[in-house]
Amino acid sequence: MLSQNKKSVTTIVGYDFWLIVLFLIMISVGLIMVASASISNAAEVFGNPLYYFFNQGLSVFLGLIFLLIFLNVPTLYLQTSSRVFLILSIALLIFTLIPGVGKEVNGSTRWIELGGKSFQAAELIKFFIITYFAGYLVHHRESVQSELKGFLKPILILSIISILLLKQPDYGSFAVLSITVLGMLFLAGVPIGRFIAWFFPFIAALGVLILLSPYRMKRLISFLDPWKDCSDAGYQLCMALIGFGRGDWTGVGLGSGVQKLFYLPENHTDFILSVLAEELGLIGTVSIIFLYLLIVWRAFVIGRVAEIAKNYFSAYLAYGIGLTIGLQAFINIGVNMGVLPTKGLTLPLISYGGNSMLVYCILFGVLLRIEYENRKDIKTNNRRSVSAYAK
Repeated sequence: MLSQNKKSVTTIVGYDFWLIVLFLIMISVGLIMVASASISNAAEVFGNPLYYFFNQGLSVFLGLIFLLIFLNVPTLYLQTSSRVFLILSIALLIFTLIPGVGKEVNGSTRWIELGGKSFQAAELIKFFIITYFAGYLVHHRESVQSELKGFLKPILILSIISILLLKQPDYGSFAVLSITVLGMLFLAGVPIGRFIAWFFPFIAALGVLILLSPYRMKRLISFLDPWKDCSDAGYQLCMALIGFGRGDWTGVGLGSGVQKLFYLPENHTDFILSVLAEELGLIGTVSIIFLYLLIVWRAFVIGRVAEIAKNYFSAYLAYGIGLTIGLQAFINIGVNMGVLPTKGLTLPLISYGGNSMLVYCILFGVLLRIEYENRKDIKTNNRRSVSAYAK
């Protein structure tokens, strides 16, 4: 009797309670670490030690609004708009390359300037592209699984997007999107042999890109041995690794880090994990990694439930969201720890950056919507089963 009257936490709040908890923990940690990492730099540049914190707080507020909006958008609407999203993605990436529209920052033209404000196109197209490919896999599922041309068509589209990203250049977003789309194709049932056949030309093309660019070659060499040139090419990674070393098991204490005091560049964006590692130690770092693993696991569970119910668009979209969050976190963490070459990628929901925050809030809103629709479908099917049994 007690078990019949007892409601789950998820039922009470109406949405996936644990996913909401994970999301709130991550944005809370992000706000705290942005404040801690940027306080000295903000005071020096803007005369306000909490300048970046307030900006990030505004981004979180706007992100929550977008999350609530997409929480109420049926996935069917996203599916019918998937081709429009592809067109928008290509258009945005082309706009970044147009002089006067695209804005150059640190040698890369990744931003679009509109009315004195700018946004990073690559962040938004992560959502657009995984939504498009989720729709594509629904319409061409059998062809993708059984025919070579069914596999080559999405690869061609991915190649066009990749070329536009490499023109900016934005190698981090290129890596995240490429592996995410390939992961979605694999989960849709593409034979492993086709991935292997495509993998070697892909690696060869990357090798040629590195060899033809002295800048990329220099970065790769500095990554392999940052201590060899710690005052120049390897400086950023050396400072990041020193932060990890100083953190030890429990850290030097929140707010007490030294590397953020004008030693470590990009300490509140790409290298915020190094600041976290110095101040919260190995325990804090492992805890953050564990939280990301839980988010990715939850996304895949939600996708699997949708796939069992034959809601393939929702399933592939959930898989894509999980892969995007997991891969971006993995690359950022790998860069901070010196196991991957330096890339300009933020740590999802933690690093400073309005564009990134808005997009990941949207992704969480969509994921929560998929889980909500999953439970709604299960309840409907259960009622039908009871009715059929009664007849």
